[in-house]
Amino acid sequence: MAIEMNNEKTTDKVEQRVVYESGNEMAAYAAHQINYHIMGYFPISPSTEVAQFLDLMKTSGQHDIVLIPADGEHGSAGVCYGASSAGGRVFNATSANGYLYMLEQMPVQSGTRFPMVLNLVCRSVSGPLDIHGDHSDLYYALNTGWPILMCRDPQAVYDMNIIALKLAEDPEVRLPVMVAQDGYFTSHQKRRVMTMKDRSDVLNFVGEKAPEGYPDTLDRNHPITVGPYMNEPDYINNCYQQSEAMYRAEGVYERIQKEYAELTGREYPVLDLYRMEDAEVAVFLMNSSSEIVKDVVDQLREKGIKAGSIAPNIIRPFPQKQIVEALKNVKAITVGDRADSYGAHGGNMVNEIKAALFTYGNTTTKVISRIYGLGGKDFYAEDGHHFFQLAIEAVEKDKVEVPFDYHGHTPGDPDKAPKRVLEPMKYEDLNTGLIKVTEDEEAGKLKVRIPPLRQLTKKPKRIASGHGACPGCGIFSGLELFFKGIEGDIVALFHTGCAMVVTTGYPYSAHKATYIHNLFQNGAATLSGVVEMFWERKRRGELDHLGLQDDFTFVMITGDGGMDIGMGPAIGAALRNHKMIILEYDNEGYMNTGAQLSYSTPLGHRTSTSNVGKHQGGKLFHHKDTAQIMAATNIPYVFTGSEAYPQDLVKKAAKAQWYAQNEGLVYGKILITCPLNWLSEEQEGATIIDAAVGSCFFPLYEIERGITTITFDPEAKNKRIPLSDWLKTMGKTKHMTKPEYESAYKSFEDEVDRRWQKLKAKHENPYL
Repeated sequence: MAIEMNNEKTTDKVEQRVVYESGNEMAAYAAHQINYHIMGYFPISPSTEVAQFLDLMKTSGQHDIVLIPADGEHGSAGVCYGASSAGGRVFNATSANGYLYMLEQMPVQSGTRFPMVLNLVCRSVSGPLDIHGDHSDLYYALNTGWPILMCRDPQAVYDMNIIALKLAEDPEVRLPVMVAQDGYFTSHQKRRVMTMKDRSDVLNFVGEKAPEGYPDTLDRNHPITVGPYMNEPDYINNCYQQSEAMYRAEGVYERIQKEYAELTGREYPVLDLYRMEDAEVAVFLMNSSSEIVKDVVDQLREKGIKAGSIAPNIIRPFPQKQIVEALKNVKAITVGDRADSYGAHGGNMVNEIKAALFTYGNTTTKVISRIYGLGGKDFYAEDGHHFFQLAIEAVEKDKVEVPFDYHGHTPGDPDKAPKRVLEPMKYEDLNTGLIKVTEDEEAGKLKVRIPPLRQLTKKPKRIASGHGACPGCGIFSGLELFFKGIEGDIVALFHTGCAMVVTTGYPYSAHKATYIHNLFQNGAATLSGVVEMFWERKRRGELDHLGLQDDFTFVMITGDGGMDIGMGPAIGAALRNHKMIILEYDNEGYMNTGAQLSYSTPLGHRTSTSNVGKHQGGKLFHHKDTAQIMAATNIPYVFTGSEAYPQDLVKKAAKAQWYAQNEGLVYGKILITCPLNWLSEEQEGATIIDAAVGSCFFPLYEIERGITTITFDPEAKNKRIPLSDWLKTMGKTKHMTKPEYESAYKSFEDEVDRRWQKLKAKHENPYL
């Protein structure tokens, strides 16, 4: 790594200390020193760690930030907007599709001029799904009206988070500010970082509290109307004022970063120029890649090539004049964009650089555009050499032969197309005829007869072996047991989550039947469209040639918090009563992103965002009763199930299929173990689930056409066990049985019993 000696000089005026941390840790560290009032958040890789680190620090009393876990990124953005309008300091972090989900809120916040700081830990935007770092989410932010600061390493993440708040609250700006770092490259790689030792020094720089005089929804003496309806003349004036504030932000940023440099010895000019004083060829890159290319510059300089590099520390407002000034003697520049602006003949940065050169009359500097590093593809020194070689060749030939292209991609070879590994399952193997479902018209319920389960083991598994689930994961044993009760062909949609990620690592798939993926928040709506298209094409006779022997059964698999962020569309699908099954595997958290709390996490349970310490004892509020929520939509059939009671689950699956093919939407919930994050032994899954049922935490019941029936009553069978017996089986809940957490345990125990008594009352009274 090229060392810039000016940044190594100790010219600081405050006491600092050295830490060795990642970008995510430094974002959290800066936030805790500022001691924001509110953080609204929702977990998504790779930004999730920011909230995790803050929650962990809170358990030991290191800050007073109120961490609010939202139901999705759209909700987290709303939390932040409301909090910022109420006069305090607000913080958030997100990535990729999470940022796109909150995108609607971004121009609302900037258009009404409420400051806050958002960390965007940059990641590729699906589909298909890729969770690694590039700038495809960042480029969506360019038109939202937020100043955007860039971070090349964890040191910059720490420093820019402090600068960002001061910039956001400056009276000449008063806009929300985004701090962007590269997912996994910067967010997870640990580096040496200098931090201000004392919080008081940070607060002296940014101010002890938010400046007074801004609109404040909590100021009763000065009531305000936030976000009024505006007609054309007023709206364009509002946008003009916002535009002026954005352009002022560049000068304000320069002033603030100079003040910060005087304080800490670290400076972040608008452009990070490396050996550009006499450069004839240059490369423009952003964030982590820009550090790698500095070594390449040094290597080329040793060969007598006048090379230099440019990296922006701020891209909104775009530093147009500074770019033009830096390129005035440059004969050719290669611009690397870590995201494509599809159809625009280059990414956003190259086109903005071209526009800057055109605006200021530079018609001689040749510009080459390359898209690189998508989906987290590494950028090495040899890639930097290639970028410089493109510029050198353009100078030598006095033309750019290929103005725009991708770099690092592999063109497809039709001869090497993946071959089918799994053959379609035979209908006769899937439709055994062993399961009989009939209507009991007098009782208004279905009767189900299933054979001994050993006979159903002959049915082929719907999901092939070879998936990448953790040892002891209960998802696939639970799903396959449920599928034993389903006859014939299925079409399955899987939300993003563990079950999706571990079964579809391209170019392979463990799914033997047709599989669709969509994001958490829209799975139910997506499958609704598939269902209705099936019935309409069938009505029109367009599927006759396929030789379908029976109707499909449409199943949506959700879990890992999917019934939080996806609750709204699921309720919408239920109210429309599409003929489909929604099956939730409940692992009590967002396990696919590292075991953060979800609304299905019970009170007191430890997760990576509900840590246990002297100031906090796990999750602070009760879990959501999804089955009862879905039952309130009056769908034909709702059930809970467990692989610890296999006959019960298979019978309910058969009922679910009948209702989904004949009457409408079905919702089912199965509790499954996650040994990795429940901190339990992998071979103990069935025992733990059995204890959850026996303690009445997870009762087994069904709601059939509005009538509730408990299908296993541990009290009636004299098998009910204390709730503590279940909690002791998992490392995530052992603390709850200790005296210091007695109040949380009692609250949890009371709630479990209240729900059980309420369920028994419904079982006994068909009108409840």
